[in-house]
Amino acid sequence: MNYKKVTVAGGGVLGSQIAFQIAYSGFAVTIWLREPGSIGRCQPKLDRLKGIYLDTLEAMKTDPAAYAYGLLPRDQVTPEACEAAKARVEKAYADLKLTTSYEEAFSDADFVIESIAENPQEKIALYTEMAKHLPEKTVVATNSSTMLPSTFASYTGRPEKYLALHFANNIWKQPTAEVMVHAGTDPRYFDEVFEFAQAIRMVPLKVMKEQPGYLLNSMLVPFLGAAEYLWAEGIGTPEDIDLAWTMSTGAPNGPFRILDVVGLTTAYNIGMMKPGADDPTTPQGRICALLKEKIDRGELGVNAGKGFYDYTK
Repeated sequence: MNYKKVTVAGGGVLGSQIAFQIAYSGFAVTIWLREPGSIGRCQPKLDRLKGIYLDTLEAMKTDPAAYAYGLLPRDQVTPEACEAAKARVEKAYADLKLTTSYEEAFSDADFVIESIAENPQEKIALYTEMAKHLPEKTVVATNSSTMLPSTFASYTGRPEKYLALHFANNIWKQPTAEVMVHAGTDPRYFDEVFEFAQAIRMVPLKVMKEQPGYLLNSMLVPFLGAAEYLWAEGIGTPEDIDLAWTMSTGAPNGPFRILDVVGLTTAYNIGMMKPGADDPTTPQGRICALLKEKIDRGELGVNAGKGFYDYTK
């Protein structure tokens, strides 16, 4: 693996995290965004991440419970190492480039991670245009939550160098990176991307065949969907549904706290791909309608300050 210049296409909830972690790990990182307004929406996410990384490293000096795998090896956590890592945070933040230019973002990239909305038409449009600007050397991965790389491989112009690399949210402390190929991926690039995931302090997980949802979301999406059903049908409030889960299982977060982290736009886009989503008389249609109401009010989740819960207090 000889990647040095990495471009992340998309600066949403997870795209911004991926870009920040890669920059923190010492790579040159560019974030490609669709329009100038997207830059204004991405920058506050990067500001927030900078604060989280700095605060976490400070806490790690004295509190073992604050440990985040993505920031330092556990056996290297010392006050001095945390201070040095804080300097890396500042450098990563200062060096990140944000652009709407295809040429600037892609013309010299070694590795591209696509992390735009879960919308197949938007992904196809991005890949089709991006392929005009990529050099031969570039490897491309999708961070799609639920879609298969084989769906988009032909649009990339390099199907043998295209695969999936899926991250979990809060990647600095929940550091899984699922690596999944399609039938036309050259195995060499599976190995390279696996090595890259390790280089940015992720724990790479092998997905042995194409599976919508990979490992994590094959379990998580049905779980969240069950909670959304209970909410949309008026069976329970988000707060009580979360308490039913956390108090009965010992889990730190319930499904609606998780949805706020994932982002309600992502949840809505995934929901709209399910049967019955466009029919308001079906449970899935009611779920999507209720999510859309919250999105229209700007209640997008943690990064917006409010989702199912208020994070401004």
